[in-house]
Amino acid sequence: MSTTVPAGPESVFTYGAPALKFGPGASDEIGYDLAQREVRRVLVITDAGVAATGAPHRIAERMTAFGIEAHVFDGVHVEPTDVSLRQAADHALASGPWDAFVAVGGGSSIDTAKAVNLLSTNPGELMDYVNAPVGRALAPVNPLKPLVAVPTTTGTGSESTTICVLDVLELKVKTGISHARLRPALAVIDPDLTFTLPAGVTAASGMDILCHALESYTARPYDALPRKRPEQRVPYCGANPISDAWSERALHLLAQSFRTAVRDGDDPGARSDMALAATFAGLGFGNAGVHIPHANAYPIAGRVKDFHPTGYPEHEPMVPHGMAVSLTAPEAFRFTFAAQPERHLRAAELLAPEMERPGNLAEYLPAAIERLMRDIGMPNGIGGVGYGKGDIPALVEGTMKQQRLLATAPRAVTEDDLAGILDRSLSLW
Repeated sequence: MSTTVPAGPESVFTYGAPALKFGPGASDEIGYDLAQREVRRVLVITDAGVAATGAPHRIAERMTAFGIEAHVFDGVHVEPTDVSLRQAADHALASGPWDAFVAVGGGSSIDTAKAVNLLSTNPGELMDYVNAPVGRALAPVNPLKPLVAVPTTTGTGSESTTICVLDVLELKVKTGISHARLRPALAVIDPDLTFTLPAGVTAASGMDILCHALESYTARPYDALPRKRPEQRVPYCGANPISDAWSERALHLLAQSFRTAVRDGDDPGARSDMALAATFAGLGFGNAGVHIPHANAYPIAGRVKDFHPTGYPEHEPMVPHGMAVSLTAPEAFRFTFAAQPERHLRAAELLAPEMERPGNLAEYLPAAIERLMRDIGMPNGIGGVGYGKGDIPALVEGTMKQQRLLATAPRAVTEDDLAGILDRSLSLW
């Protein structure tokens, strides 16, 4: 077989998604769904905060009616690390074997379950599967067990994607594992599980939805990338007609309900809209990809100093992923505007339909994002979470390690470009 990449632009895009069940009470049916797969022993994976709501244990208990033995592991670390993923995998291996896994919680729980599933079914160590250049980026050689993802936050879209995100503590960098086999077999979206979400978490995770939608909508189009052989195709294939549709719908729902969900967490319509928006954005970016804001977010979160966000565990500093993504988004989209002006303008119209176009069209989308950030209480740039000019070289270094993401940017980005984006993001308003 030839090892030469075919000449010319790409003409093929790919699309993948889990089976999906959406609606109030959908989580009550997981036992039935797993029984159809002849599952008999299940590990429910969650964190202590979500476990305290009782939802994971209720889900586990309802499985018994279908002859399923379910156990709850509540040791997920919020914003997973290489250490916490190994600990969770060790628990699963010691207490297994398991026929399936059920993740109940935010992206942290779902991503932890993906890693547990991978490491309990395949040989090797965690870093064997982590994206290059941080890890070896090996592909799994064995099939994984069925994974049911049950999000209790509205943001990460991890229930739809092939991505597992983690902090590598020794390197102070956030990176990921990416492979099609990590995608959950079933996503169960139950808006009733999101009513306990604090306002600060609703705001931060909602900004993740927003950036997923914006970044995938403005990603380099699939047919502007070099043509690949079948075995070279990856989940992030560039903006395409199907991902565009999901992203546009997510932006519409965010414009309609994001502020309401933060202001009034008991509003059922707003909670349902945010759950749908998270799912739609996940279905979009999980295939098209994300770019500069997400690449910047990894070192912003990984090198956190002493920032303690409202609504999150107080025992350790963190910059939540969705918050970290948002902090450079206005400047990132100022930078990418020239590559796809019409896309940026359409995105701004969807996000802020009542907002007049500014004289400088490149300001339209950044202004819409900044206004939303102020309304929901996001920090004022990376300076608002403790970074200064002296931190920029290290942040640039961390961002440059995210080549899988930067390759999807609509405009090539250099170290100097990133330094400028980060410098201008020290204060946004």
